[in-house]
Amino acid sequence: MTPDEQTRYSRQTLLPGFGERAQEALKQSRVLIVGLGGLGSPVAMYLAAAGIGRLLLADFDAVDLSNLQRQILHNSERIGWTKVDSAIATLSALNPCCELVPIKRSLSPRRLSELAAEVDLIVDASDNFQTRYAVNDACIKARIPLVSGAAIRAEGQVAVFSGRPGDPCYQCLYPDDGQEGERCAREGVLAPLVGIIGSIQATEAIKVLSGYGEPLFSKLLLLDAQNMAIRMLAIPPDPACPICADSSAR
Repeated sequence: MTPDEQTRYSRQTLLPGFGERAQEALKQSRVLIVGLGGLGSPVAMYLAAAGIGRLLLADFDAVDLSNLQRQILHNSERIGWTKVDSAIATLSALNPCCELVPIKRSLSPRRLSELAAEVDLIVDASDNFQTRYAVNDACIKARIPLVSGAAIRAEGQVAVFSGRPGDPCYQCLYPDDGQEGERCAREGVLAPLVGIIGSIQATEAIKVLSGYGEPLFSKLLLLDAQNMAIRMLAIPPDPACPICADSSAR
């Protein structure tokens, strides 16, 4: 690390069990963030600030006034900007050491597979099941970890999937039944909730990439922010899962 980087990350490298070796691992890491809204905002900001070397930022949407209650990457002056351009403006000011790669188009399964082959981990901060299933499939094919998050009303969740053969995947947890799922535009969402969930996602990504601590592999963390209650559940692999059950043969 350069002297400036040593100073920038000093409060992190001081952590017992972390140190400069873990920080160097973050510097060498490549992460794709899918979605730069409520969850993707804290994810992107904390991963950039923590020293991830290369962040691929994927979102096809534009900043809207209704986003600003919770999507802290963006601000009133950037209404109408693409979320990717707004994110780059925020993140480059936050940490110029982080390489930022814009991806402004909607991600097809093929494009997701190509991107998964270029990164070490994907953080899914999207808001719909179609994207979540496609991201999960790309991670299984590339055998890379997936950090998944979701938030609605005052309820949120985080799960981490290793991508390794024999371990569960996102579709083991939520089988694809064709349902669209709930959206914040219809159900509402508590503003700080996405900050909490996104921050946990960023923490888990840092842990996986640096080897620090014990990630939430094959576990589901559930948060009820209205009553500030947290539960943890184990996620068993589904032997009939069409995505990961035969991944060892791929």
